[in-house]
Amino acid sequence: MSVKQGARGAFNLPKTNDEASIPPKGSSSSAGKGKKKEPSDLTKMMHSIENETDNMEGFHMQIGDKNIKKQAINAKKLHTRSQIFKYAYGQLEKEKAMEQKTKNMTFSGVISMATDDNTEIKTRPPIEIAFKDLTITLKKKHKHLMRSVTGKLMPGRISAVMGPSGAGKTTFLSAVAGKLTQCTLSGMVLINGRAESIHSYKRITGFVAQDDIVHGNLTVEENLRFNARCRLAADLPKADKVLVVERVIESLGLQAVRDSLVGTVEKRGISGGQRKRVNVGMEMVMEPSLLILDEPTSGLDSSSSNLLLKALRREALEGVNICMVLHQPSYTLYKMFDDLVLLAKGGLVAYHGPVKKAEEYFANLGIAVPDRVNPPDHFIDVLEGMVKPGGGVTVEQLPVRWMLHNGYPVPPDMMQLCDQIAMSSKGVAAAPDQSFPVDAWHEKRDSLSHGLLKSHDLSNRNTPGVNRQYRYYLGRVGKQRLREAQIQAADYLILLVAGACLGILSSQKGDTFGYSGYTYSIIAVSLLCKIAALRSFSLDKLEYWRERESGMSSLAYFLSKDTIDHFNTVIKPLVYLSMFYFLNSPRSSFGTNYLVFLCLVYCVTGIAYVFAICFAPGQAQLWCVLVPVVLTLIANQEPDSTAGKLAKFCYPRWALEAFVVASAQRYSGVWLIARCGKLLELGFDVHSWNTSLILLILTGVVSRLIAYVCLVCLQKK
Repeated sequence: MSVKQGARGAFNLPKTNDEASIPPKGSSSSAGKGKKKEPSDLTKMMHSIENETDNMEGFHMQIGDKNIKKQAINAKKLHTRSQIFKYAYGQLEKEKAMEQKTKNMTFSGVISMATDDNTEIKTRPPIEIAFKDLTITLKKKHKHLMRSVTGKLMPGRISAVMGPSGAGKTTFLSAVAGKLTQCTLSGMVLINGRAESIHSYKRITGFVAQDDIVHGNLTVEENLRFNARCRLAADLPKADKVLVVERVIESLGLQAVRDSLVGTVEKRGISGGQRKRVNVGMEMVMEPSLLILDEPTSGLDSSSSNLLLKALRREALEGVNICMVLHQPSYTLYKMFDDLVLLAKGGLVAYHGPVKKAEEYFANLGIAVPDRVNPPDHFIDVLEGMVKPGGGVTVEQLPVRWMLHNGYPVPPDMMQLCDQIAMSSKGVAAAPDQSFPVDAWHEKRDSLSHGLLKSHDLSNRNTPGVNRQYRYYLGRVGKQRLREAQIQAADYLILLVAGACLGILSSQKGDTFGYSGYTYSIIAVSLLCKIAALRSFSLDKLEYWRERESGMSSLAYFLSKDTIDHFNTVIKPLVYLSMFYFLNSPRSSFGTNYLVFLCLVYCVTGIAYVFAICFAPGQAQLWCVLVPVVLTLIANQEPDSTAGKLAKFCYPRWALEAFVVASAQRYSGVWLIARCGKLLELGFDVHSWNTSLILLILTGVVSRLIAYVCLVCLQKK
């Protein structure tokens, strides 16, 4: 069922040729006040009925008439899911009705929203990016990735970055987004005319990477809704957040798969094209002012690409500055763009201006587009060297001709090309067209480095705090764990088998107090629990890096993972002891054994967090196998030896001491005195049981602190 059909069923709408429209607030209480700009049309609807007292059972709207009959609801009572979705679907119906009425297709393919007297298109805080002589150099090889790039990215416009392979398209986007690593950046970059870091606007900046970084064990709607909750303004009504998500699902054509899992490599979900659209939608739901996309149409068919571009055109109508890398777009998609950034090999700009003037500019140079040839394909073939330009123009001259055309400074090593151009019959094409305010740049000649700029938050958006994000993360992680029930069951089954085997094979005979059985148990439980705990942080590093760079809370992310893992910390000792304790029959009580195993699992889980965050998955698994084995061997050395002195700092020693002392304390009187000698030979103190547990807990706490610091400080490689 489509959104439109679902809305008709929810609102009892009759089928007519027109669509429903919902008028703005018109109550008498607001007549004497000045006209106030509301945050959204949905909020207008809510305010228009907030003074009504009756409860709403549904809307009864006369299609095509601005007078809408409704049973009112107090806006403060919009807490139930059904009420919120009724409002969201009602607003979507209104927007689609406006589209049907206007049918106003612009030159760039925009199907605009209705703009009658009572409806306004919501605008977002503008972000204008200007750059002058932007040069990017690889640090180690001192190789230029981009050179002398000058231009502007304007709000409300879609800029397409094109060029042959190796021209620096992705590097250019990374520089704009502030994501360059291991590179030196020189030149000037201004944000809204000021020397600010783009990171100061990260709360209203969206970046869509080339790889589809999406949580595969969540549904399409869950991925989008989580991003909307964490990245939209905290004071935005819940109904408006639902509307934003529903609008994105509608515009990207994801209605049919909204409740489907995205899928992973092991478990297939939605198609690759749908996954790509979800990847874009995760940035659209946070209503960015700057949206940067790296090859968003790769893997999409022409219909899906057209749908995506129309959705982005709608974003541009609200003042969003959109910049994307594309490869060989169709002519229909090409005409949907406002500006074109055409890069030549070596990271030089061959053209940066309006799409509609590109053909005219190259025609003046003698590079005419043949009939029935897609203009961007022809331009890229020329820059690639596959097609020889006419009019005596060489490929190497094109970046220099663009610099001279706009009055930009030419690098000294390219001055000889200027001489060749001056001697050519064509000369410089036309009079200089100053599409970029060069004079403003001359007033600020000093080069600026992104690393020296203070990164203050200038986005003026108060996103949810750590506490609220923690609740959102907690719900998401819990849902993911429930969908991994088979993996959890396998973990418990392995623990059961290990407990049964060690319980049968180990012995409680003699004066060792079950020393050997507990030693093997510490190795087994440490190894199995560490490997299982690795999944908490090693499998979704890419997703975390994306969320962290977008401004989400790392603390909320870490605490939610640790909180959910406490369930395993509590249950796994019970699972292991359910077999080991009753087959081994130790002298100590079940509760005492459980308490020691509980502290042990808490300790090793924290250590596993450090390995998962600091190392690649394969290396982390190797460390999780080696560490418990090696440390347990050290813990069993003679107390007077060099290795035995190190045993005091090993967690297996503390756990082993707690187990043995707990068994020894079950003896009393002469029996305990007789066995104190054996405890001393093993290097244990009968009074150290509490100390051992405290050391295990402290190790777990300290390792978690180290893991969190590593999570925040370690950068994406």
